[in-house]
Amino acid sequence: MGRRFDPDRAHFFGNYCYLSLILFIDIAYLRQYPMVLGVAMNDLSGIKDIHRSAIGISEQERKILEKIEERVLWLSTRMIDYANRDRENLDGLKVGGHQASSASMVSIMTALYFNYLTVEDRVSVKPHASPVFHSIQYLLGNLDQKYLTQLRMLGGLQSYPSRTKDPEIVDFSTGSVGLGAVAPLFAATTRRYVDCHFGERPHSRFIAIIGDAELDEGNIWEALADQVNDGLGNVMWVVDFNRQSLDRVIPGIRIAQWRAQFEAAGWHVRELKYGSKLEQVFSQSGSESFKKWFDDIPNEQYQSLFGLTPAEARVRFLEGAPIDAANFLLQFNDDELFEIITDLGGHNLTSLVKAFEDCDEVTDRPSVVFAYTIKGWRLPIAGDPRNHSAQISATQIEELRARIGLTKENEWAGFEPGSPEDALVRARGVALTRKLTSNSININLPISTGAAGSGKTSTQEIFGRALTELSRDESIRPYLVTVAPDVATSTNLGGFINRTGVFHPEQRRRWNENPILKWAEGPTGQHIELGISEMNLFSLLGQLGVANDLHNQPLIPIGTVYDPFVLRGLDAFIYSVYSGAKFILSGTPSGITLAPEGGAHQSTITPSVGIELPGVVLIEPAYGQALDWLFCDAVAHVAGSKIDTTPDLRPSELAFYFRLTTRAIDQTPFIAARERLGEATLRSQVLAGSYRLVDGRLALTKVSETNPPVVHLVGCGAVMPEVLLAAQELANEGVVAHVVDVTSPGRLFGSWQRTLKQGIRTASTPSFPGVLRPIFSERAPIVSIHDGSSHALAWLGSVLGSPQVAMGVDSFGQSGNIPDLYKTHDLDPGSIVNGALAALSLNN
Repeated sequence: MGRRFDPDRAHFFGNYCYLSLILFIDIAYLRQYPMVLGVAMNDLSGIKDIHRSAIGISEQERKILEKIEERVLWLSTRMIDYANRDRENLDGLKVGGHQASSASMVSIMTALYFNYLTVEDRVSVKPHASPVFHSIQYLLGNLDQKYLTQLRMLGGLQSYPSRTKDPEIVDFSTGSVGLGAVAPLFAATTRRYVDCHFGERPHSRFIAIIGDAELDEGNIWEALADQVNDGLGNVMWVVDFNRQSLDRVIPGIRIAQWRAQFEAAGWHVRELKYGSKLEQVFSQSGSESFKKWFDDIPNEQYQSLFGLTPAEARVRFLEGAPIDAANFLLQFNDDELFEIITDLGGHNLTSLVKAFEDCDEVTDRPSVVFAYTIKGWRLPIAGDPRNHSAQISATQIEELRARIGLTKENEWAGFEPGSPEDALVRARGVALTRKLTSNSININLPISTGAAGSGKTSTQEIFGRALTELSRDESIRPYLVTVAPDVATSTNLGGFINRTGVFHPEQRRRWNENPILKWAEGPTGQHIELGISEMNLFSLLGQLGVANDLHNQPLIPIGTVYDPFVLRGLDAFIYSVYSGAKFILSGTPSGITLAPEGGAHQSTITPSVGIELPGVVLIEPAYGQALDWLFCDAVAHVAGSKIDTTPDLRPSELAFYFRLTTRAIDQTPFIAARERLGEATLRSQVLAGSYRLVDGRLALTKVSETNPPVVHLVGCGAVMPEVLLAAQELANEGVVAHVVDVTSPGRLFGSWQRTLKQGIRTASTPSFPGVLRPIFSERAPIVSIHDGSSHALAWLGSVLGSPQVAMGVDSFGQSGNIPDLYKTHDLDPGSIVNGALAALSLNN
């Protein structure tokens, strides 16, 4: 097991003396490590604002770091090898683990974790460098040794860093390339917001270590382009520039293009290309031609050098080179030349630390470091264009183990106690040990805002009103923060913006006075306006939603977006929820009910996303009061607070997705249901996911049989007026048509699945979900009606063991009015009646 000091059990003086003893040297020697022990002293003495000074590293320290770097290379390589070769394989599938991609990151991450970082810094680690991250955490004492043999194993280390699945602290989940890269950028934006509203936190740097192929992801450039991320001098990206992707060597020389794109976005760019041997050669007279050729050689040609003998590599390197370059290099033999031309800056620890310190000096904008590396560095597969998934052989593992000076018996061991390397990793373990703290929002939250209204109104309008009313409560208002991708006013955030303003780190002058919308920008504003990028919306919501973990400040983030474009940000939506973020989303307007806008703006499959995405609760009420109750309940869950008579908080519920509409609906039927059921019962059922809007037996107008046919008309959202008209027509024909309003398909589906899984896991008969018992008290055929894919509610028949006709929108929409479009897609009252008759016929 890794070792570290426990700051809660030992006074710094004792630790300081212990370090002196295990090093067998005096205090003067210890002071050769000011950036290590200095940070440790700050941490242990309770100083919160640890801001490391730029002092570089000594030659002696570099040698110690190189020993640690070597051990990290071994542990990460062997970890992958063990998972694939030594561990029992029960399914015959390759375990994988990316030895080459990990090796290219070893130097960068050694420089960061064993020299540069402070306890307040937050780091996103390139997905394929997960074994390097775990190896470092083991050496720092944050990970038990047993996990080194549990890579990609159930309950063990995840394939890619995960905030929610890995055993050690992970700042940012990575895996879907590009998303983990931008997470620290949006985390820094969140920190700036938190500092402006709740007081400055200790200085932190937000760092992303990313692969060069990740820069092909479009979300990277969307994030860079948004002005909300401007001026973040505490952000640094380190690009592992190994010039290889999964399938190929990246063609051409992309660095000039990428440099221009970063600089155009206002970033400071630092290129770290040359190692110390190269720099020494470039300093010689007559080296200009060689340097120019080294800079111009195509990536494909350079990468082909690896795997060749030194003599072959000389010939290959000089293909197409100027004669002056070839003549200059005659002074070196083949072995010397090979060492020179493969000496890249991304594997030079001194150069790396210096580059990071240079970025610290640039405080008015983010920085990016292009660190040139070798994929598969110091492994036999170095530079091979097919090395992405390759693994070195058992013989090569043995040779690597022997080269490092380990044996089979001690291959997982840390450093020898008393060695300088042991002292350094112990001190860094102390310096980077975090005190886990978490604030909570301890306020009394209302069960209703009183914004429900009467007459005819839309759920989108009520959502905006409820938010505005909630912001009038000064105990709640400070925690509320809204985000929209240039759709704030068209999604009814205007009232909230008028009350709280728009966030900008500097007070900005208003050039236009608008009596309807007060667009006042400044540090106290609580709405964050983004450009038109749904990926940025969900990326920022995700970071606002983990603000308590990363910034020790809980927030209640609320985002709005046109519902069809939820899918444009789906990857970031999934990433944020997978990372444990808590937030509220309003997707509005939705469905073909947005009639004149046409098929491009009419969402159909978003309900399925809301139901099936783990951690997300899809909410689609038809009536204002139901929405108001559900909104207050969602706020309570995100805040982590209970309110009176709210069901127990469900830890699995993270994001609350309100699918809303601009269609104004008469509120009278809901008022009648409240009078029939009582407010407490109705609210409980609304929060649970459904209630009986109309009791078909009470509504029956024609009784021609002793036992009239019974059908359940189950509607959701904007279609409820048509469902009610169909129920009335069926009642006139002597059919008992119970009308059920599904307010949360997500909670209803979740309740069913929990009872099923309980039955499966206990080998018992699954119980009937309690929430459905009073709603579906009679077993009868079901007709589900939804302005969305019919698939979204098609599972209800399985729950009740009854025939079901699922009606919804299963083809692209078009422009038109609501009656015409509803008829086209069989959502009009007549089609619903026919659906009910079809369901009844299936019951015979």
